[in-house]
Amino acid sequence: MKKVALITGGSRGIGYGCAEHLARAGFDLAINGVRAEADAAPALDALRQLGAEVVYCRGDISKHVDRGVVLAKVREKFGRLNVLVSNAGVAPKVRADLLETSEESWDHVVGANLKGGFFLVQAAAKWLVEQKRADPQNFSGSLIIVSSISATVVSTNRGEYCVSKAGLAMVAALFAARLGEYDLPVYEIRPGVIKTDMTSGVTEKYDKLIAGGLTVTKRWGTPDDVGRAAAALARGDFPYSTGSVIMVDGGLIMPRL
Repeated sequence: MKKVALITGGSRGIGYGCAEHLARAGFDLAINGVRAEADAAPALDALRQLGAEVVYCRGDISKHVDRGVVLAKVREKFGRLNVLVSNAGVAPKVRADLLETSEESWDHVVGANLKGGFFLVQAAAKWLVEQKRADPQNFSGSLIIVSSISATVVSTNRGEYCVSKAGLAMVAALFAARLGEYDLPVYEIRPGVIKTDMTSGVTEKYDKLIAGGLTVTKRWGTPDDVGRAAAALARGDFPYSTGSVIMVDGGLIMPRL
């Protein structure tokens, strides 16, 4: 029986990169997104072409009801879950100076990225524990939380985003500690500057920074880079590394002289 992975925000960007590599690794997939299924259909069909059985679970993970609907659909379709890749997130609608950050923007970003992420991870963790208790010898599962270098790298024009990602880093550590007794590893992936829809508006800025030495590897990161890391973790290639932070940033945060 193939393992099942739920990937939030999995129909485009980093989430799709993760989905593609998990499909190649032999997983069946539950793909979450907020778009209508018809809009996500090309991505879903491409994943099916890689041999995965795919179900689309539409829902806004910042909302309690939607999180329940998403997980219920995974249960209905597959009856099991082995891996959650908690990837979905939003950026501020407007990049505002830290002194001008609005409560509206804070609620939007922190609600989706941190609150939604925490409670989806919590719900998935309970399901993984349930399955592990039922079949301790054969069941294997893990949680993979995609955060950002913004967990530690300061951007004063999007403070709410940085806070949400710093919070997710602690979420990963907390659940790694809590699920240790069940041998259910939890990992955090911190992407750096990745070329996606979210970064399309700052392409010129980061082209110049990368050319000027921002990263050791002198190129943008890609969803494929993140997907490779997610697949290695999901396959169980790092069973003794729970709580680890996997940097996918081209050496951006490496101290250099």
